[in-house]
Amino acid sequence: MKDVWNLDRIYKGFEDPAFAADMDTLRALVKQYNAFAEGLESMEDLAGLRQGIELEEKLMQLFMKLISYAQLRQSVSTRDSECGSRLGQILQLLSAIAGAEATWKAWAAKQEGLMDMVANDELLKEYTFRFENLRKESTHLLGSLGEEIAARMQLSGGNAWSEMHGYLTSTVPVEYNGGITNLSAIRNLAYDADPAVRKAAYEAEIACYDKIKAPVAYALNSIKLETISDCQLRGYASPLDRTLAQSYMKRETLEAMLGAMVEYLPKFRQYLKAKAQLLGHENGLPWYDLFAPVGTSGRKYSTEEARDLLVELFSGFDAQMAQMIRTAFDEEWIDFFPRDGKSGGAFCADVDCIGESRILANYDGLFTDIDTLAHELGHAFHNECVRSHRALNKDYSMPVAETASIFNECVLMNAAIAKTEDKQEKLALIESQLQDVTQIIVDIYSRFRFEAMVFENREQQFMDADALCGIMLKAQEESYGDGLNPDIRHPFMWICKSHYYGPTFYNFPYAFGGLFARGLYAQYEKEGAAFVPKYKKLLYTTPIATAEDVAKVAGIDLTDKNFWRSALQTVADKIDAFCQLVKE
Repeated sequence: MKDVWNLDRIYKGFEDPAFAADMDTLRALVKQYNAFAEGLESMEDLAGLRQGIELEEKLMQLFMKLISYAQLRQSVSTRDSECGSRLGQILQLLSAIAGAEATWKAWAAKQEGLMDMVANDELLKEYTFRFENLRKESTHLLGSLGEEIAARMQLSGGNAWSEMHGYLTSTVPVEYNGGITNLSAIRNLAYDADPAVRKAAYEAEIACYDKIKAPVAYALNSIKLETISDCQLRGYASPLDRTLAQSYMKRETLEAMLGAMVEYLPKFRQYLKAKAQLLGHENGLPWYDLFAPVGTSGRKYSTEEARDLLVELFSGFDAQMAQMIRTAFDEEWIDFFPRDGKSGGAFCADVDCIGESRILANYDGLFTDIDTLAHELGHAFHNECVRSHRALNKDYSMPVAETASIFNECVLMNAAIAKTEDKQEKLALIESQLQDVTQIIVDIYSRFRFEAMVFENREQQFMDADALCGIMLKAQEESYGDGLNPDIRHPFMWICKSHYYGPTFYNFPYAFGGLFARGLYAQYEKEGAAFVPKYKKLLYTTPIATAEDVAKVAGIDLTDKNFWRSALQTVADKIDAFCQLVKE
């Protein structure tokens, strides 16, 4: 089993003749699509609809193959200038069809009897959800020229600022223990068993941000102002409204979820204060001990041990998933370890052209790292479940995107907790689970509040690094409250988290996924094996239905705050168990 992923199945390099051939084909398709859009007004309606879909399918498949390869290459080698150049070329080609795409969408949306034609054509019928949303979204289009200008300007605007953030955070030197390390490695030390190491690593991390805080502040301000301007031009009431529309999710659902989360924040603060007490802190938990291990589950696992543990566990859930996990480990889907120039964190990318996924990790061998692998493998399984859809029906929205990943975490952690009888090990496992849930509820709420406040301020003023740090501390106060030591928080989380530099409000989907998955897991506990086919159908449905309709597959009403309360209560029960073990 190798430590790095294999991208040769996509291309053997940028010099691969297949890469050059596909770039030429993409250029030809772009020309063909633009010519098609110019002649739309003279086309028969059904023929125009079918040809538009067929061309978009070809463009999407080829574009995703090319962009996936370039982005995956760059994520493990951010200093590779050729990756940046190739990405620019591919994105430039994509931007060249923005005007034609807007023309086709506007033309399609105004066709009389559109949905009747869709219902009576075998190809179009599979894109019913897409056409329903096309009609709604057509009112927010900028016209052919406007869309092309917006797409081209974004290349040197938001996309460029985002790439700069990724470059700076992956290459900033971190001075630690007499040497130089990278941000991913230093952040991994937050899980170290030695409190002195955790504290020193936190201080080294905070110090390194001073070197890059000014340019990153410019990046964040520029991205948010671009978003505000785009929303105003398109007629969206706010960036959040645009995000909800693009997420196919009702505001009532978001408000029900956030309202339930706020109700349960005191319970999470109870957990944080109990952990602080356990670690000998009197004034709330200092930030550097948020991920401190407790109990006696500090052993490290090799990648082979991680594979065997996950395969065995998920064999009891679903044979298809277990086999996919084994394949992921054995056939080089995963890039495991941190190294200089490699992006931090973890992600899973679908590589549909080869029917596989690729997973970036920064593995350190702890059980929390196995939990991260389970999370990303959940995304990979989600990709497997939507594989049979047509090319334009494989992109599910942000809220439902975290469902399978966090469901996997529930399977892993609940099995591990149930298996052990040792109180110290049980304490460690429950606390590890609470760490994760605290991140997707309490910290995510702080990130949501931070981004909301940034948007409230950005239209009127530029926020320098100090101002952004102040807003972040205010957001953390609203979320963490007295659970954290007010003097030892993390003012630079706006630099640390890449989500601020990509899709707008890419924060609440984690809370959505975490709570939705827990609600689904509760059903699995009741129904057993009979639940699995329903779960797979739910995942299959995610690209072709609203969040609310996806939930209905499992009989769930997302606008009902009681659903979210019931999911949060399962966490509250774990907090009670943790506090009891702390007392004992």
